[in-house]
Amino acid sequence: MIRERAYPVEPWHVRETQLDMDVLAQSESVFALSNGHVGLRGNLDEGEPHGLPGTYLNSFYELRPLPYAEAGFGFPESGQTIVNVTNGKLIRLLVDDEPLDVRYGELLSHERVLDLRAGTLHREVHWRSPAGREVKVRSTRLVSFTQRSVAAINYEVEAVDGPIRLILQSELVANEALPPQSRDPRVAAVLESPLLAEEDLTTDDGGLLIHRTKVSGLRLAAAMAHDVHGPERTTIESEGYEDWVRTTIGCVLKPGQALRVVKYLTYGWSSRRSLPALRDQVGAALAAARLDGWDGLRRAQREYLDEFWDAADVRVEGDPEVQQAVRFGLFHVLQAGARAERRPISAKGLTGPGYDGHAFWDTEMFVLPVLTYTQPSAVRDALYWRYSTLEQAHERARTLNLAGAAFPWRTIEGPESSAYWPAGTAAFHIAADIADALRRYVLVTGDVGLEREIGLELLIETARLWRSLGHHDRNGRFHIDGVTGPDEYTAVKNDNIYTNLMAQRNLLTAADCAMRYRDQALDLGVSEEEAAAWRDAAHAMHVPYDPDLDVHEQVEGFTRLQEWDFEHTPPEKYPLLLHYPYFDLYRKQVVKQADLVLAMHWRGDAFTGLEKLRNFLYYERRTVRDSSLSACTQAVMAAEVGHSELAHRYLREAALMDLHDLNENTRDGVHMASLAGAWIALVAGFGGLRDHDGTLSFSPRLSSGLSRLEFSLQWRSVHLRVDVRPHQTTYSLRKGGPDTVLELRHHGETVRVTTAQPVTVPVPLAHPAGPEPEQPPGRAPLLHLPEDSS
Repeated sequence: MIRERAYPVEPWHVRETQLDMDVLAQSESVFALSNGHVGLRGNLDEGEPHGLPGTYLNSFYELRPLPYAEAGFGFPESGQTIVNVTNGKLIRLLVDDEPLDVRYGELLSHERVLDLRAGTLHREVHWRSPAGREVKVRSTRLVSFTQRSVAAINYEVEAVDGPIRLILQSELVANEALPPQSRDPRVAAVLESPLLAEEDLTTDDGGLLIHRTKVSGLRLAAAMAHDVHGPERTTIESEGYEDWVRTTIGCVLKPGQALRVVKYLTYGWSSRRSLPALRDQVGAALAAARLDGWDGLRRAQREYLDEFWDAADVRVEGDPEVQQAVRFGLFHVLQAGARAERRPISAKGLTGPGYDGHAFWDTEMFVLPVLTYTQPSAVRDALYWRYSTLEQAHERARTLNLAGAAFPWRTIEGPESSAYWPAGTAAFHIAADIADALRRYVLVTGDVGLEREIGLELLIETARLWRSLGHHDRNGRFHIDGVTGPDEYTAVKNDNIYTNLMAQRNLLTAADCAMRYRDQALDLGVSEEEAAAWRDAAHAMHVPYDPDLDVHEQVEGFTRLQEWDFEHTPPEKYPLLLHYPYFDLYRKQVVKQADLVLAMHWRGDAFTGLEKLRNFLYYERRTVRDSSLSACTQAVMAAEVGHSELAHRYLREAALMDLHDLNENTRDGVHMASLAGAWIALVAGFGGLRDHDGTLSFSPRLSSGLSRLEFSLQWRSVHLRVDVRPHQTTYSLRKGGPDTVLELRHHGETVRVTTAQPVTVPVPLAHPAGPEPEQPPGRAPLLHLPEDSS
C-alpha cells in the first residue's frame, strides 16, 4: 500500500517528490498516459529500474488455452490476454560511459508531475554518477488525444559541473521480459515472447518494427523518429534487428549546455491490413506528428483538455484530497475512452495488464454513466463496440440453448474469456447493463440515429435473452433462475434482485423502442405478440422479499442462509476469495460488493425510501468490499438514506483507491470503475442525480465535511451547472440558445432553468437517519475523514 499522502495534495497535479522503489510498479500505473488507443505505463525513461514494463494497444491480444481440471459442454476454450507491445518509451542515457540508473551513484533530486490540465507527465532528475559527474534530466511525455496513433517525449540533458560525454540510446524493443505471474486471479497471464518479427527498418534518425502475434494473427507496427538539438559535432546513427531498433545520439556538453531530443512514436495494428499498408500507416502518422512538432502536439493536447474540463470539471470544497482524486479519476476515465473508437474500455484502461486487459460489465455501469454526462462521443463508440460483438453473443446464446444474445462477462474482442462458470457465464446481467447504458446515452444525448442504427437491435436481442432465460411459474410470476449478480460471493442463485430489476427495465425499454420503430422492428422479426410477452414478463417480474425481517432478499432465500463468522475472520484473510473456497462463500450471508444496494441506486424507482433504509442497514452488515466496485455505490446509497458522514468516508475510499493503493494491486493498473466511482459518489451521492423516468432529478445534500460541490453535466445541446452549498443549490445553463429551457426536479419539486437566469433553491433539512449503519468487524471504510484525529 502507498503510504498516506505519498503525493502532495494539489488540485490539478499528482506529484511524486521522491522515488520510492517499494511502490515503483504502483506509481507506474498512477502515471500512465493513454488516449484509449495507445497506452504507456509510467516507466522511467531510461527503462530501469522498473516495476512492470508496459505499452499497450487497445484490443491487441494473444489467444491462450483456458485450463480446466474437468471440461464441460459450453465452457470457453480459449482466453484473450492483452500483449505488452513494442516499447518505444526507452531512452537510455550514458554519462561518460556510465548508464543513468538511479540505483547507482546518487539521486540528488527526483520529481514527476502528472499534469491533469496539460495531459503530460513531466520528470526532473538531478543525478551524480558513481564517478562524480552530475547531470540534470528534464523529460515531458504525452500520448496525443488529437493524433490517435501518436506519442511523444521531449528529453533534455544538461551538464552541471564539468564537460561530459553523453551517449543517448533511443530504442524500440519488442518481447520485453516480464515479471512472473502471481497466484492472484485478478492479474494477467504472462506471455513469453508473444511477438514474431516480420520486418525491421532503420532511417538516419529512427526506425520501424513490424511484428505479429503467434496465434491470434494480429499485426503490429511501431515507428520512431527524432528531432535533435545539440552542440556542434552531435552525431546520430541508427541500427536495427528483429526485436529492436536503436538510434544513438552522441555529443560533448560543457557546463550549462544541454542536449534536447524530441522522440516521436507512432503505433498501429490490424487483423486485416497487409504489412506494407501498416508500414505506410505508421509512417504517415509519424509525418503528421513531425508536421505539428512538439510545440504543436503539446498545444493541441492542452486545447483538447481545456474543452473537456470546461464541460466535465467537478469542484469540491472541504476535502482537498477528494478534489485532487476526482480530477485524477476523470482524467484516467477520459484517457481510457477518448480515442478507443469502437473498441472496448477495459477494467484497467491501458494502464496495466490486470485482468488480462479484459472489459467487464463495470464499463457499462460505472465508466459509461460518467462519460455519458461528460464525454458522450466516447460512449457512442463503446456502444458500437458492443454491437460489433453481437454475432458472437448470438452464437454464445445458441450454445447455451437460449434465444437472443448472451454477452460475455469478460472479453477483449467479443468471445467469453472466463474459465469460471459461476462468475462468468452465469453473470447474465451484463445484457441488461448494456441495454441500460444504451438507454441512458439516448436519453441524455437525444441521439435517435444511434438508437435506430444499433440500439433497437441490441435491445431486441437482450430482451429475447431474458424471455428465454426466465419463466412464468404456475402463479404467473416471472423468475430468472441460476444466475449470478454483481456479488460474486452469491453465485448461481434464483431471482437475483439486481438482475431481475435491470432485466425488467431492459424488457420494457425494448418493447417501447420496438413500438417507436415498428417497421424496422418487424424486419428484425418482432411481432406485437413478442413485444407484449416482454411487457408481461416485466410486469410479472419476481422481486424476493422477507416479510419477517422487512427487507428484500438479494437472491431468493438469501436471508435464511447461515451467517458468515466475521468475528473470527482475521484481517489478513481478506479478500476472502484468496483464502476460502467458493463453496464456503456461496452458502453463507457474505457479500463481496454492493449488489442489492447497487440495484437500489440504478433502479431506485422500484423501492420506497423506507425499504432503501432497511435494506441498506441489513446489507451493510454483510458487505466486505473485496471489490473496488463497492465503495462508490455504498457512498451513493448512504447519502440517499441520510448517512452523509458514512457516505463521505466511502467516497474517499473510492476516490483514493489508486492514489493510496488501498487494495494493494494498483501495480497491475488503475481501477477504472472506482475512479469513475469517485464522480458517481459525488454527483449521484451528494448531488443526488437520478434519471429513472427520463427526467433529470437531483436531491443534493452535503456532508459536514463538504462545504461546496459544483459539477457540470451535458444534456442534449446544453451544459447544466449544479452548484451545491449546505443550504441552497444553484442550477444554471450554458451553451443553449436564448430560449432554451430545461425542466428538472429538485428534491421532488419541478424547477425550470433557462440560459438567461440561474435558479437558486433551498436544500430542505434532512430527516433523522436512524441508527448508525454497522459494517462487518474490521471492514469499516478504510480512510478517515480529513477532520478525524485518528
